[in-house]
Amino acid sequence: MKVIDVYRQYFAAECVYNTVERKGALVTLTATSDSGEIKYEVGVTFFPHKDEEDYAISYDACAVKVLYQASGRRSKKREAEFLPNIPTYADEAAAELGGKIHWDRPLRDAQYA
Repeated sequence: MKVIDVYRQYFAAECVYNTVERKGALVTLTATSDSGEIKYEVGVTFFPHKDEEDYAISYDACAVKVLYQASGRRSKKREAEFLPNIPTYADEAAAELGGKIHWDRPLRDAQYA
């Protein structure tokens, strides 16, 4: 199985989960390929972000939205179609956790694979 974060970026956020206040969110577009199958999903993970150096991810406050799953392989064209809509997909996933992502306040630059 091969897992690639096509896109990942940290943002300021708001969420209280398991009685812990979270002030950051990691948003990813992940491609997973295995045995001729490809799956794309957007993931959101909220974490405490207590100071400028704190990027310790806590995996209890996470949600995933599957965008595509079928036979095939990784497609740059398909990824280009997903990228502009990441905020919409991530907001849907964040809402499941009662969280909000501040898209206008990135904590780090976006990374692409």
